[in-house]
Amino acid sequence: MPHRYALALAALLALAATRARADDAPWARTTLTYDGAAIGNLEGGAARSSTYVGNLRLRSLLDLQRAAGWTGTHAYVDALWIHGGQPDAFVGDATGVNNLAAPPNLQLEEAWIEHNLARADVSLLAGLYDVNSEFDRTQSGGLFLNSSFGIGPEFSQTGVDGPSIFPRTALGARIAYKPAAGVVLRAAVLDGVPLIRSGDRLRAFQAGDGRLYVAELALLDRPGARRAPDARFRIGRNAMLPMYEGKLAIGAWHYTTTFDRLVPAGSRTTQHGATGYYAVADRTVVHDPHDSDRSLSLFAQLGAGDPDVARFGRYFGAGAVLAGPFASRRQDELGLAVAVARNGRPWRQQQAPRPTTATERSIELSYLAQARDWLAVQPDLQYVIHPDTDPTVRNALVFTLRFELSTGL
Repeated sequence: MPHRYALALAALLALAATRARADDAPWARTTLTYDGAAIGNLEGGAARSSTYVGNLRLRSLLDLQRAAGWTGTHAYVDALWIHGGQPDAFVGDATGVNNLAAPPNLQLEEAWIEHNLARADVSLLAGLYDVNSEFDRTQSGGLFLNSSFGIGPEFSQTGVDGPSIFPRTALGARIAYKPAAGVVLRAAVLDGVPLIRSGDRLRAFQAGDGRLYVAELALLDRPGARRAPDARFRIGRNAMLPMYEGKLAIGAWHYTTTFDRLVPAGSRTTQHGATGYYAVADRTVVHDPHDSDRSLSLFAQLGAGDPDVARFGRYFGAGAVLAGPFASRRQDELGLAVAVARNGRPWRQQQAPRPTTATERSIELSYLAQARDWLAVQPDLQYVIHPDTDPTVRNALVFTLRFELSTGL
């Protein structure tokens, strides 16, 4: 069923793009993007092996003011085809060495409508929505391939079947308010379980799903419009926004459904609800005075989950990104980052007598080369220490060659 809806939507998007281009004032921005990655575990981990993963996306941002006269209103749709293998199966890690990898499917990733009340500095959004597109994210962390740098595992691995993030999103609504320049308050409420259920069934707001509430306060420093150091396509809420120079944000999330507590085998207790907190910081600390495209940025992530019902109780991530690392490669990016996911005590006690380590740590070195306006190539090396926090598994060395092709329609 999701396949049928996604194919129908893809056809409509292509038709909308053709009609929008024919108008004097185009009302649709549509792109076709393909991300692919060849991933090999060079040593350690569960097994020495390799695989390929890919994501094909057809995305469109529709200006409903131009198309239908609805002032301040946009719609966004994202049809996604996920294919390929599962690198975590042979790396043996618990947090995800590649943020493209997911169960193969053809699906709708997002489909929402947003209305901006300009006089009140308020934005309202409703539909199929990825909370990580706005909450608990950093600009600099987007360079890296390890899933933790997009959103910490203390949040991403929660809920009945995960929160509303890639690759499974949920229906919900979001409100954003800007009380002052550089200050954004966001809050969202979503179905506590993603729309696509087991067996590819589409279900929403079923009994027992509960709700997921997320709130964030972000302080942003945007001294002036500056284009991204890479030319990768940005669309949706982030379209046409200048990059920030600095961000400091704190947030919290809460589920309202009932969860099984992590207790030793042979017993079972439950609790109602689960809560977590996070903070992110991201700052451009050095600029080349002679070239605005060249800079150094630092970022950090902190997260605290609910260890009574989820494996990871704490998370810390940090990294540095050098934009324009060479004078002749002003659009490239070079980054180094580290992620530390810490098991909660209840989970470790539940695993007894199997030995476990306290943390899984990942160190990532990545280089993004913007070869053409339509092509980016990214070699990436990760060293995973204590994969799956299993002391019997050797540390893994993982190499990835990722590429991205994109074109406007």
